[in-house]
Amino acid sequence: MDNLTAKSFALRQDVLNMIYRAKTGHIGGDFSVLNIILTLYEKQMNTRPDNVSSPDRDRFILSKGHSVEALYAVLADQGFFPKSDLETYSQFGSNYIGHPYNKINGIEMNSGSLGHGLSVGVGMALAGRMDKKDYRTYVVMGDGELAEGSVWEGAMAGGHYKLDNLCAVVDRNRLQISGCTEDVMSHENLAKRWESFGWNVIDVEKGWDIPSLNAAFEEAKQCKGKPSVIIAHTIKGYGVSFMENQAVWHHKVPTEEEYRLAMEELKAKEAAANE
Repeated sequence: MDNLTAKSFALRQDVLNMIYRAKTGHIGGDFSVLNIILTLYEKQMNTRPDNVSSPDRDRFILSKGHSVEALYAVLADQGFFPKSDLETYSQFGSNYIGHPYNKINGIEMNSGSLGHGLSVGVGMALAGRMDKKDYRTYVVMGDGELAEGSVWEGAMAGGHYKLDNLCAVVDRNRLQISGCTEDVMSHENLAKRWESFGWNVIDVEKGWDIPSLNAAFEEAKQCKGKPSVIIAHTIKGYGVSFMENQAVWHHKVPTEEEYRLAMEELKAKEAAANE
């Protein structure tokens, strides 16, 4: 797990490079969600470059598709495509655009229009049951995304069909492009809301902590008769001190000096985690 923590800071460097080079991207949400994605691909999912067409692979949907840079960094690290492809991010003619694109190896669905991922995940999980497959479906959403009504339609269906092969994750960083989520659309009593739709709720207080995330995913696997949702309390911009908990970094390109400072901090944290 310590090695994964070090890797998470290395992958943040890849994200930083992508966004700085392209002059666009959602770095704050990338940094809050990256450890969730990394834990799934490293420790949980039966999803690899050699089984992307297998009907038995686990499914992953990044419903908060604007944080695609984090997903690209993890997929490249896992070998789904060459790491050098990241250099084409958001360049003319590149498939590596600002939201997930299913022409890229390892990406299940196009996303970015918020609120759609959970309903698609419900369909994938239901299909798995009908086909008598053992695969699991994972859907990662942002907390700002929960203001979309279609999320709760998906939650209602997932609970109704008792889809215990479905696991949702809420990246609960409490910030969105227009400010604090609680000012825009309050999500207090979030656990009770999910429970009312028939979901097993797992709260992860330190949503950036990889061992805690891994334990939560293991707990979700053991739950039978209902879907699980992991509410991961994260920090927007996690890993770079001047970006953390700052709404302005939802979509902001670092200056040359900010890039230098951020890279120095991430490299130092990677080195410390490797000690």
